[in-house]
Amino acid sequence: MRIHRLSLTAFGPFGGTHTVDFDTLSSAGLFLLHGATGAGKTSVLDAVCFALYGGVPGARQQPGGTLRSDHADPHVRTQVVLDLTVAGRRLEVTRAPEQLRPKTRGTGLTRERARCELRAWDPGAGEWQGLSRSHQEIGEEIGQALGMSKDQFCQVVLLPQGDFARFLRSGAEDRAKLLGRLFDTGRFAAVEEELARMRKSAQREVVAADEELLALAHRMRQAVGDPAELAEGPAHTAAADPLPGQRTGSPRGSAPDARGSGGARTRGGARGRAAPPGESPARDGLAPGDPGLADSVLAWAAQARTYARERCTATALAADTARAHHTEAVRELEAVRDLARAQQRFAHAGQRAEELAAGAAERDAERQRLERAQAAETVLPALRLHSTAQQDHTRARAAEREARADLPDALGDAGPDRLSALEGELRQELGALRATREEEPRAAAIETELRRLDAESRTDEDLLRETGEWLDGWEEQRLGLERRVAEALEAATRTEHLAGRLHPARARLQAAHRRDRLDAEIESADEVRRRAREEAADAKEHWLAVRERRLRGIAAELAAQLAAGDPCAVCGATEHPDPARAEPGHVDRAAEEEALARSQRAAEHHRSAEQRLAALRDSRTEAAAEAAADATGDGAGATSDGGTEQLASAVAALEQEHARARAQASGAHEAREALAAAEREHDGRSAARQEAARRAAARTSTREALQRELAALTERLSRARGEAPSVAARCAELERRVGVLSRTAEAARAAARTAERLADAAAQRAEAAGRAGFAAPEEAEGAVLPEPRQRELRTRLERRQVEEAAAAEELADPELAAAAARPAAEPEAARAAAEAAEERLRAADAQLHTARGRVEALDGLGERAADRARRVAPLRGAYESVARLAGLAAGTSPENERRMRLESYVLAARLEQVAAAASARLGRMSGGRYTLVHSDERSGGRGRAGLGLHVVDAWTGAERDTATLSGGETFFASLALALGLADVVTEEAGGTRLETLFIDEGFGSLDEQTLDEVLDVLDSLRERDRCVGIVSHVADLRRRVPAQLEVVKARAGSTLRHRASPADT
Repeated sequence: MRIHRLSLTAFGPFGGTHTVDFDTLSSAGLFLLHGATGAGKTSVLDAVCFALYGGVPGARQQPGGTLRSDHADPHVRTQVVLDLTVAGRRLEVTRAPEQLRPKTRGTGLTRERARCELRAWDPGAGEWQGLSRSHQEIGEEIGQALGMSKDQFCQVVLLPQGDFARFLRSGAEDRAKLLGRLFDTGRFAAVEEELARMRKSAQREVVAADEELLALAHRMRQAVGDPAELAEGPAHTAAADPLPGQRTGSPRGSAPDARGSGGARTRGGARGRAAPPGESPARDGLAPGDPGLADSVLAWAAQARTYARERCTATALAADTARAHHTEAVRELEAVRDLARAQQRFAHAGQRAEELAAGAAERDAERQRLERAQAAETVLPALRLHSTAQQDHTRARAAEREARADLPDALGDAGPDRLSALEGELRQELGALRATREEEPRAAAIETELRRLDAESRTDEDLLRETGEWLDGWEEQRLGLERRVAEALEAATRTEHLAGRLHPARARLQAAHRRDRLDAEIESADEVRRRAREEAADAKEHWLAVRERRLRGIAAELAAQLAAGDPCAVCGATEHPDPARAEPGHVDRAAEEEALARSQRAAEHHRSAEQRLAALRDSRTEAAAEAAADATGDGAGATSDGGTEQLASAVAALEQEHARARAQASGAHEAREALAAAEREHDGRSAARQEAARRAAARTSTREALQRELAALTERLSRARGEAPSVAARCAELERRVGVLSRTAEAARAAARTAERLADAAAQRAEAAGRAGFAAPEEAEGAVLPEPRQRELRTRLERRQVEEAAAAEELADPELAAAAARPAAEPEAARAAAEAAEERLRAADAQLHTARGRVEALDGLGERAADRARRVAPLRGAYESVARLAGLAAGTSPENERRMRLESYVLAARLEQVAAAASARLGRMSGGRYTLVHSDERSGGRGRAGLGLHVVDAWTGAERDTATLSGGETFFASLALALGLADVVTEEAGGTRLETLFIDEGFGSLDEQTLDEVLDVLDSLRERDRCVGIVSHVADLRRRVPAQLEVVKARAGSTLRHRASPADT
């Protein structure tokens, strides 16, 4: 990565736009970035980081903070443009943070969203090509090109020496945080967490499998039941006996062989029946997760299945007996029902034969009626033809009468030929009028156009009159608007002048208020100081008195510590015949120390009160000086004594005058807009007047031509319409008369045709009736029946014939006759006997179904229990494997001898690489004296192992901690460490070449010789085609490094200066 150019606008301390040409600075390989404290040297590095990642390093990116310069003009937008080459591509990144800007309309500020843009240089086209404007896409593109995160970039490219100096002296935990952030070892910590989660999950699976076994055992006990005949046995217990897995007294931690001892008990007896369901197969308290639980449950399940099968066999025998009895009862019921049905059939056949014989006369009449209807079917087409012809003739005669009603009386009896001839004459007259009728709409259009021209003439006359009146007063209006604009501009200038006077006046007023407040605080603080002084004196006097009293009784205090046979602390004697006695009111050491502590607290309180009083007096002096200061040009020269009321009056007067001037100046924009609008209206009205005059001239010629054309059309139309109101009305009347004649002639011809068809249909009807055997057509018409009625008669006759044959056949059947001769059947008694047998069979089947269901349920539950038992073994093995791996990764396993977590182990390997890379440069900087080595010893009782860092002194051969290095040694050791870390992180990031580096501060702690050695190492980086920027205050570096970038601090904001040699400085 090589940086070519950096442009900053309104960023940090830089109020304007400044450009850094890194290509010029990089030509020397080593350049110096220097300037006064707070000038903005670090802000240049922050701009590089912000352009790439949209943020600045570390604590400088505070929540709610802003990157915008306080020195910048409100209308200037903050942005950073970075031109760099990375991964063989020339890129330009432009970023602008979220910021406040003035509203385009009205007053106040609005928040502008952050924006960014990424462009790439196209050598072929010789121009920049846009790639993206998306924050996310640009971040991904930059991250992939550089191969490192923002934290890694800040540590590798910006090289903050203070962080690496702290890294040398910090403990293992702090080093782990920095290395983990740089090398992204969070994935190894995630592996530790995943293994711990897998261990807990495997443990839960084992316990869950055992709990399922216990649940299945409980369901098997419910399925097998608890019959009374099984209540005996040597090992039987009450129904409250525990299920497998329930505790009965043995502790959870009992031995596995003890837990499995009671799982296979059998019930005594000749048939070897299973243990009763109420007996627990695990009396030793096996719990979920214990190894012997599965065997105990499976043994008890086998006993329960054996018992259930025996009960099922006995129930099946009883069900077979009940089924045989039920089958016999059903056969008897069917025989009785067959006899009853035969007797009912014979009786019903006799009764139906009698009923049919009684209705024979009605049957013959219906047969004759059907035969006449079938004969009338042949006459039906002729009847329908005659009816249709008669209807057509009636309609044609009605249409003819209706048409002749519209004819004149003279033509009431005229024939069709006469009417057609009159129609032809009228059509010839109508054709002659059609050409004239087409000219009539044109005359109406001309009249409409003349009326429109008259209306436009009146409108233009009104417009010319109004426009003339407005233009006559234009000059006076324009002069008034121009005066209004000038007055508003003058007020704006006056507002700015008054604002400059108002700020210092307000500052003096605030200082006066602060001075008055401090006067009261000083008086109160003086009283507190006086009381504290008195209390300190009293406390000290009390302590001295207590001490004197203790010294007077010190012999008694020492005597109280004597013991028989022990030597005296004063004289050394082992016998104490007359030890001193404590006097009344004796003071011990604790009382003296308490009095001393009280005296010291009082003295400290006195000192604090004096310090606070001195601070208040200093603040009061500063406030009084600020309030009495002369503010040039603010009109307050008469109040140089700083009186609060006089200052307040002066500020109020300035604020009122400033408010009036600002109110007058606020109308400047409105006045300019009004003047511009008036000028636009003047131009518009002048153009409108000219256009109206042009339209008036054009209308005069158009009106004369239209009037001539209208006169000629009026004469022709008058001749054509005759007595009609218009030519169109005349044509409409002729068309109506032609239509009446045409309809009447056609209706007369249609009536004649229908009369002929009616006569033919009547002859055909009479002939067809005679052939069918009817005396008259009307008789044939009366015999006609609809097809549904005929089908009904045929169906009734056929059904009656079938019933007669069926009744005769039933009466002739010998089996039915024999059944009728037998005694009457009793099916109800047989049905009652069958139902009783069925009820007994149903009860037996229900018992058998219950027994089989119990066996099936126990078989299914047993298979499920066996399946669960088979699952427990692999689950337990998986749990043990995962638990072992989790313990190794977490450093809690005895197999992990160094007690190192997985993440710590990876970090230790990275630190070993960093130490090896840093030692090469540290040896050159220290003249071959120092070498950095990695240590895997544990730091402290609970610290991390493997993250120690020591320095080997070649002069003494000793290995010691890096925290023992001096200030200068710490600097070049941290510099070597930073450069080594940059190499390792670069290799970790995919080998991205870093051609631009920055080293921030720390050179002031080096002597001249060491500085030369450090600069030689940095200069060697240039041999690898790298550019190194040094950020420092050291004056000696300005003479040693020719290429320089100086940051100059000023009240209006910082600026940047490029210098090519020390002489330029």
